[in-house]
Amino acid sequence: MSTSTVTNPPAAPADAVPERVKRTRPVWFWPAVVGGAIVLISTLRVLTGASDIDSSGSLAAAVGLTMPILLAGLGGLWAERAGVVNIGLEGMMILGTWGGAFFAYSYGPWGGVLGAVLLGVIGGAVHALATVIFGVDHIVSGVAVNLLGAGAASYLAARTFSGLPGGGPTQSPPLEPFPSLTIGPLADALGKVEQSGTWLLADIASLLRAVVKDLSFITILTIFLVIATWFVLWRTSFGLRVRSCGEAPQAAETLGVNVILHKFLAVLISGGFAGLGGGFLALVASNLYREGQTAGRGYIGLAAMIFGNWRPGGLTAGAALFGYTDAINLRGRGDVIHAFLLPIAIGLVAWGIWQIVRRRQGKPMAGVVPVVTGVLALAWFFFTREVPREFTGMTPYVATLLVLAFASQRLRMPKADGQIYRKGEAR
Repeated sequence: MSTSTVTNPPAAPADAVPERVKRTRPVWFWPAVVGGAIVLISTLRVLTGASDIDSSGSLAAAVGLTMPILLAGLGGLWAERAGVVNIGLEGMMILGTWGGAFFAYSYGPWGGVLGAVLLGVIGGAVHALATVIFGVDHIVSGVAVNLLGAGAASYLAARTFSGLPGGGPTQSPPLEPFPSLTIGPLADALGKVEQSGTWLLADIASLLRAVVKDLSFITILTIFLVIATWFVLWRTSFGLRVRSCGEAPQAAETLGVNVILHKFLAVLISGGFAGLGGGFLALVASNLYREGQTAGRGYIGLAAMIFGNWRPGGLTAGAALFGYTDAINLRGRGDVIHAFLLPIAIGLVAWGIWQIVRRRQGKPMAGVVPVVTGVLALAWFFFTREVPREFTGMTPYVATLLVLAFASQRLRMPKADGQIYRKGEAR
C-alpha cells in the first residue's frame, strides 16, 4: 500500500514584491489626453492673455519642428527594439541633410526624399556593421557615426555645392519648394473663428487651421510611418522577431530567428528614418542644405523615444512637446513661456503635497523640493510679466531634462538593449 503526500508550494517571503500586472490603456486614453491639453491651454490663454500660446502660426511651426525629432525618434525606436543602442542618429540626420539637398537639386523634391533616406541607410549600415557584425560597443560606434556623418557631409557639401549659383562649401543652392497641402476655403473659415478668441472654440479652430494650410507631404508621410511602425512592430511576425532580438536574443535564436539579420535590418531602417528627418530640415524647413542645421535634434529625438517608453504613441507626444517648445523659442515669445509657469507651479506643488501625504518610499520629506520649487515658480509668475530671452532659448533643452527626470520612474527599456550579441551563444 502506497501513500502519497501532497506538498504545498513554499510560501513567498513576506517582503516579496508581487509581479506588476501589465495594463493596457483603453482606446480613449490618448484622445482624452489631447482633449485635456486643449482645454488646459485654452484656459491658460484666456487667463494670461498670451494669444500666441496656441495660434495657428505657433502650431504650424511646432508641427514643422516636431517632424525631424519624431523621425529621429522612430529611428531610435527601431534600433533599440532590436537591442542596438543608436546614439548615432545625429550623424545619420546630418548625412540625410546633404543627401536630401543634393538629390533634390539634381532630381527634384521627391528625389531629395529618396536621397535623404539612402544616405541615412548608409550611416545605419556603418553602425550595424560595427555593432551587429563586429561586436563594437554601441556607444563607441554611435559616437563614431556622429563624427563621420558630420565630417562626410561637410566634405561632400564642399565638393558638390561650391561654385553653384547660391551655393558654397557650407550650404547648397536654394531648392525647389516641396509640395504641400492647403484647403483654402476651410483655412479661411477657421481663421475667422480663431480671430474671435472664443474660449476653446478658437483654440480648436487654430489647431485645425495649422493642419489644413501649407501642410507638407513629408509631414503626412511621417504620420503614416508612425502608424506603420506601430503596426509592423506590434502586429506582425516580423515585428515580433525584431522585438524578441531586443528582449532575449538567445531565446529567439533557439526558436529559429536569425538574430543577426533582424538586428541588421532594424538598424538600416533606423538610419533611413533618421536620414529622412535630416532631409525634412533641408527640403521643408529651410529649402536648402546648411552646415550644422540639425542642431542636436538627433539627440532630442533619442530623448523623445526614451520619454515615450520605446513606444510610437509616447514618442509622438514627446516629439510634439519638444517641437512646440522649440517653436516658441524661435518665435521669441517670452510671454508664452511665462504663461506656462502657472500650470507648472501648480503641478509641482500638487505633486509635492501628494508625495508628502503618501510618504513615498518612507521619505516623508520627499515632496518638499517640488513644493518649494512650485512656490518659487508661482512667485516668478506673479511678480514678472515675461521670462528673459536667454531662458526662452534654453526652453527646449530644459523641457528635455525635466521630462526625462519625471518619466524615469516608469521607463522600461528592452532587456537586451545595448548588449553585444554573438551568434551561437544560445547553444
